[in-house]
Amino acid sequence: MIRIISGIHKGKRLKNVSSPLVRPVPDKLKEALFNIIQEKIKNCIFLDGFAGTGSVGIEALSRGAKRAVFIDEYYPAIKVIKINLEKCDALDKAQVIRKEFNRAIIQLSREGAKFDLSFLDPPYKLIEERDPLKVIKKREILKPKGLIILRHYYKTRFEPKYFSLKRRVTIGDDSLSFYELNK
Repeated sequence: MIRIISGIHKGKRLKNVSSPLVRPVPDKLKEALFNIIQEKIKNCIFLDGFAGTGSVGIEALSRGAKRAVFIDEYYPAIKVIKINLEKCDALDKAQVIRKEFNRAIIQLSREGAKFDLSFLDPPYKLIEERDPLKVIKKREILKPKGLIILRHYYKTRFEPKYFSLKRRVTIGDDSLSFYELNK
């Protein structure tokens, strides 16, 4: 069961995507994430990349984010994200994009989007094969003091160019790595 942990939508149950291609963020991990970024959430612009069910972006909206953008290319996930946003009466604060991640970032860049917080939960193999943070840097969609949070397998060692690791939290097999743009 996926639920909203805190904020105006606290306790709402969200629909899951019944596919092994989607890994929902466990409550413990989500709680750790939001405990760390709680000071940055209020009125922020939030990116939920590789969004799956959308639970992280919806949690951000519940806790006071001004707007959230959800990116996923898997159609069943897009359907579920829209259903979950509707359940929380949050469609007006959201943009849902069904595209491959890099193409979606290019689109957002053309629209002039800038994000305070970007949560990325890509398939673990994608992290090793390509750098999902590179397109964010190239397209300049992260605000100067913005933060990228990357969920990955705890054994994955990922050192992105252009970004410095500020913090890493590991719970079970999952790690959250917090990156800032190099100055």
